[in-house]
Amino acid sequence: MAKTYIHPTAIIDPNAQIGSGSMVWVNVQVRENATVGKNCVLSKDVYVDSNVSIGDECKIQNSVSVYDGVTIECRVFIGPGACFTNDKVPRAFISDWEISKTLIKQGASLGANCTIVCGVVIGEYAMIAAGSVVTKDVPPYMLVSGNPARVVHKIDKKGNKIK
Repeated sequence: MAKTYIHPTAIIDPNAQIGSGSMVWVNVQVRENATVGKNCVLSKDVYVDSNVSIGDECKIQNSVSVYDGVTIECRVFIGPGACFTNDKVPRAFISDWEISKTLIKQGASLGANCTIVCGVVIGEYAMIAAGSVVTKDVPPYMLVSGNPARVVHKIDKKGNKIK
C-alpha cells in the first residue's frame, strides 16, 4: 500500500477521508465529510470544502478552491488558479441559499485560471483551455476555449486533435 503524505501545515478535518498514496502539500485545507481518493496530489494552497468528492489519481494544482457541490471523478487534472462556483445567484446573506451541483467526469483536464460556472457537467476526457469560462456542459472528448467557452475540436484521451 502506498504511503500517504500530509504536510505539517495542512489542515485535515477528522471527518474527512484522504486515500492511500495521496500527497497533501503546504497550506492545504480539507473540510468535514470531504473525500479525496487514492494517489491524488493536492498542491500548495488547495481548499477542499465540506462534502466534496474527489476520485482516485487526481492532480489539483496550486491555489484551487473546490467548493461544496463539486464532484470530481478519477484521473482529473485541475491547473493552478482554476475557479469553481457553486451558487447561480450569489448574495452575502440569504437564508434559503442553494448549492448548484457541478460534475467533472473521468480524465478531464482543466487549464490554469479557467472558471467553471456551477451547474455544468464536463465530459470524460474533455479539455478546458487555460483562462476559459465554462458556462454550459462540455461534451466528452472536446477541447473548449474562450469566454464563454466554445468547442474548438474533438480530441482523444491524450488531448490530441482528432482529424
